[in-house]
Amino acid sequence: MIKSFDALIEKAKTMTEKKTVAVVCAHDAHTLEAVVQAEKEGVVQGLLIGDVEKIKVLLKEMSYDKPDEMMIAAESDREAAEKAVALIREKSADFIMKGKIQTADLLKAVVDKEKGLRTGRVMSHLAFNQLSNYHKLIVISDGGMMMYPDLEEKKQIVQNGVDILRAMGVEMPKVAVLTAVEKVNPKMPETVDAAALKAMNQNGELENCIVEGPISYDLTMNAESAVIKGFESPVCGDADLLIVPNITVGNILGKALVYSAESKMAGMIVGAQVPIVLTSRGATSEEKYLSLVLCASAV
Repeated sequence: MIKSFDALIEKAKTMTEKKTVAVVCAHDAHTLEAVVQAEKEGVVQGLLIGDVEKIKVLLKEMSYDKPDEMMIAAESDREAAEKAVALIREKSADFIMKGKIQTADLLKAVVDKEKGLRTGRVMSHLAFNQLSNYHKLIVISDGGMMMYPDLEEKKQIVQNGVDILRAMGVEMPKVAVLTAVEKVNPKMPETVDAAALKAMNQNGELENCIVEGPISYDLTMNAESAVIKGFESPVCGDADLLIVPNITVGNILGKALVYSAESKMAGMIVGAQVPIVLTSRGATSEEKYLSLVLCASAV
């Protein structure tokens, strides 16, 4: 169980091996603030790729010294992304962080058929949320990458989330496949998919987790509501991973938790050979820092 971001940070600080992050187009103030904080706390060390002169100016403004050998010049966004991917392939870095670069330009290098980091599995987004009224971090997937996943893609989204949670120490993640109701309704395709994912879990196709679905959000997050409705499942009130039907649901749910429930949020892209810190353009340095900690804990 991962109770909070503070607990995750403390755990990351005790790791015997400091992880290295390849920061793509690192000439961005919020990105560098996050990297500098993580370096000061001993969580990661950063390889800063991009406009080296701009990076040095920003670091000087932060009164932070960085060895020249930890900065790598790149003439363009494309070159920066390709150099980050090459560092991963050479085992010189453990994961990637997006700086001042368009998401599409970064991912183009990641999914390159010859020189990229494909695994054969879909790439999906994991949003970790810390809520004041829930006893551990709760993860939402996918509200950032896969728009309208079919059943096979949802299966891979579940696998991506379970693999990361297990790497972070959650031995048997509890997965809720969210729908509006708890019964299969052929007119609601997401309920059919949810039941199919639960069946895959029961027959061994989806291992090392407990999958429940179809299940509504209230029964997932509140065990008392489940008792009232007569719904029995170990997932009720103790879920680790919420699987949403599509990107719209995931995006709205995630933003509702942040802006209306004051959730702390951090996220990453998974499904490639390594996790990728890929936050929105409006993300704070704190969100970027927490996302760095997440990825460092997962590799």
